Amino acid sequence: MDPIEAKFARLGTTDAPGQEHRQAPTKLAGIMLGDKLAGDPVDFSHGDVDAFEPSPGAFDGFVAGIAQGGSQAYTEYLGRGDIRFELAEKLARFTGTQVDGTDGLIITPGSQGALFLALAASVAPGDCVSVVQPDYFATRKIVDFLGGEVVPVRLDYSRGGNGAGLDLSGLEESFATGSQLFVFSNPNNPTGVVYSETEVHRIAELASRYGATVIVDQLYSRLCYAGTTYTHLCKLAGDPRNLVTIMGPSKTESLSGYRLGVAFGSPRLIGRMEKLQAIVSLRAAGYNQSVLRSWFAEPPGWMDERIEQHQAIRDHLHRVLSAVDGITVRVSEAGSYLFPQLPPLIVSPIDFVRLLRVQANVIVTPGSEFGPHSADSIRLNFSQNYDKTVDAAERIVKLVERYRR
Repeated sequence: MDPIEAKFARLGTTDAPGQEHRQAPTKLAGIMLGDKLAGDPVDFSHGDVDAFEPSPGAFDGFVAGIAQGGSQAYTEYLGRGDIRFELAEKLARFTGTQVDGTDGLIITPGSQGALFLALAASVAPGDCVSVVQPDYFATRKIVDFLGGEVVPVRLDYSRGGNGAGLDLSGLEESFATGSQLFVFSNPNNPTGVVYSETEVHRIAELASRYGATVIVDQLYSRLCYAGTTYTHLCKLAGDPRNLVTIMGPSKTESLSGYRLGVAFGSPRLIGRMEKLQAIVSLRAAGYNQSVLRSWFAEPPGWMDERIEQHQAIRDHLHRVLSAVDGITVRVSEAGSYLFPQLPPLIVSPIDFVRLLRVQANVIVTPGSEFGPHSADSIRLNFSQNYDKTVDAAERIVKLVERYRR
């Protein structure tokens, strides 16, 4: 295969979230499809912005951006200055640390855009990069695309009540043997577990000792459930010059469609990200940037209600799935994900995911997207209509029983 073709082939978009319509259900040779299960279609690969509408004021902000014309359409590459300073104040209050709106913050096309820019600003060909497994599916693909070498750091998320379960000794070993970059999501995507204060302290300590850069994706850090304590790494970082924090109004606020992300931290790295954004996309979509004025400005009680609604769905899904012999699933502590591990089946995990779509009208993301050790898991984004989710969970269970080994 041509080297460039091989490079792009490794990105593997076929089974990535949102790509299910490109999968051919006929590629299930040798499998009896059996009876289809009745029920409304449910797409667990992403949040439902119809079931959970965007936060109030978002569309009005977009319209206001259009009304401002060229001054909003063609902003600085970092993002419009007054919006950046407003964001810096909000994020400083939320995280309990200083945020530099002048040179230490950039508005990007989605948090995915921020992740790509941050990695591209930090990874040179041949660099070793410590990446949590399982973690967000795009991270290791981007590292590989940039010519870096992924050094996996395992997350034993199955044990509850003791933080996320990060292998801290493995992280230190990766630093000691040459890795100069650590990338992770907190809350963890796909499992929804939250790193304990002890784990976050230790990450900060190790990064400082070895002079390593850290990129932390905190996209779901606003959607924390009752009893969860969240610790912001940027508040503890021993050397903030080597840290980039990624956030954005996305799944929690149902604003994914506006494609807005924010990265803040090291001016040195933010400066590199700005230069790269200037040739990749110029800026985050100009009119959309005004939507950020509604972020952290929701009506009183709005976020509390959204958390309660998601927690009710999470609890029901967990009851249904954990009651099945052989399914292991930890209760998520934040975000809108569950990551159940399936029992042994007579079909491959990938084929089971496709059978779910064909026979049960349910779309999930295969666990293999998040790390090679998670192939027997599936990720469910439960930011969905409550009743439809309950019914879809029952169909998943029925299909597990149908194909149980």
